Amino acid sequence: MRSAAPIAALLLLAVSSAADTIVLKNGRRIVASHVKDDGKRITYDTPAGTMSIPKSIVARIDQDDFSYSSAARSTAEAPISAPQIDPVVGYEEVLGATIHGDSIDFGYIARLESDARSGSDVAVEKVAAAHYAAARFLTAKGDTNSAIDHYHQALVFAPQNVGLLLNLAVLYLDTNQPTAALDPLEHARRVEPNSADVAKLTGWAYRDSNKMDLAIAEWTHAERLRHDPDVERALEKAERDKSEEESYRQGETLHFSLKYNGTATPELASAILHALEDDFRDLETQLDYTPREQISVILYTGDAFADITRAPGWVGALNDGRIRVPVRGLSGVSSDLARVLKHELTHSFVGQKSRGRAPTWLQEGIAQWMEGRRSGGNAAALVETTSQSQTLRLESLEIPWMSLSSGQAAFAYAYALAAVESIIQSGGVSDISRLLDRIAAAPSTEAALRETLHADYSELDEQTIAYLRKEYVR
Repeated sequence: MRSAAPIAALLLLAVSSAADTIVLKNGRRIVASHVKDDGKRITYDTPAGTMSIPKSIVARIDQDDFSYSSAARSTAEAPISAPQIDPVVGYEEVLGATIHGDSIDFGYIARLESDARSGSDVAVEKVAAAHYAAARFLTAKGDTNSAIDHYHQALVFAPQNVGLLLNLAVLYLDTNQPTAALDPLEHARRVEPNSADVAKLTGWAYRDSNKMDLAIAEWTHAERLRHDPDVERALEKAERDKSEEESYRQGETLHFSLKYNGTATPELASAILHALEDDFRDLETQLDYTPREQISVILYTGDAFADITRAPGWVGALNDGRIRVPVRGLSGVSSDLARVLKHELTHSFVGQKSRGRAPTWLQEGIAQWMEGRRSGGNAAALVETTSQSQTLRLESLEIPWMSLSSGQAAFAYAYALAAVESIIQSGGVSDISRLLDRIAAAPSTEAALRETLHADYSELDEQTIAYLRKEYVR
């Protein structure tokens, strides 16, 4: 993996050519930025430099429309982080005996449990530490369900250990189980009533349960106890949401809670919920995953969306844990809105299935593919643009995209879709599902690619361009 700064530099170089598409009379397409027409020649910028061609050979210039482009949660919000806590008493002593040979010694844990039940206080401390070691090991392996079981076992022997309770809560939050996280957090508060860490995480649990008033109360309490920049940002955002949504109407289904501005009709809200439930069933089947809790959806006016999200102008919908969509006076679910809803809901599935670790290109590529977009119109331009520069590669698109211009975003979205298309063409949607599972636990995206697709980033780039040439470019 390259460091963040070089990646950012490469990305800006890579996508600077993608604002418009120049369509020539012979059918060839050129993806370009800063396109100028002086009446005789068309001048434009590409990664290879400034070019010009006679206007007489140009059929038209297509402006890229990103009115319904999206930003996923990973591009808009920092992930939840576990608070700094002291290790469980006896942890260092038992770590080597509990974890060795890249596996857990369950026999050793069983012996400690037997000693602990016989009344040995030392054994009680050791068995809690051993289960803590096993939980951390399993979390690193991506086996979060088993890790949660070990945290619960550790708490049987050390029920008042706030560190164990907070780490269990973080694991629930990371796996999108905010309601489950509240139980260990409430227990931790009984032990330490004035813990800023407990208040911070409880705020996240209420926020992800769509209980904004309670989240604001917790974060306000946390800030009184200890200033935290993460909490300050979350609180400011939550207060904006609360102020905007106070007069909103509400609707609910099994999988969704909906709030909508009074300019939207109840009929539109009902139609949107129906469309989302249909999409939920389809994504559940295709991605082999079921989100555990209700997904929050907010319908805004265009002005309210811009004010609340503060997203770039090219972002026309947003999923930051809540699906935020401007409906712009619609009275029904148009084809454009249907695609937006499917796109944004895909972000919820992908983000949760990968535990928030899917890189931006994969998030956006899958979301576009699920909404029904394909690469045909951009294929020739992508092949030509990537052939001009070796820096136009997927690895440079791992980083967040919120700071991109519309032209930069155009290339990023188009290439991300092409990469996902090539993966699905090669191994089916099941390869995408397996890749997301592995990304949730692998040390890097490239490691997950090697383990599931048997390809590194360079090979996936080559596969993507070869796919575009074969499928679309004649």
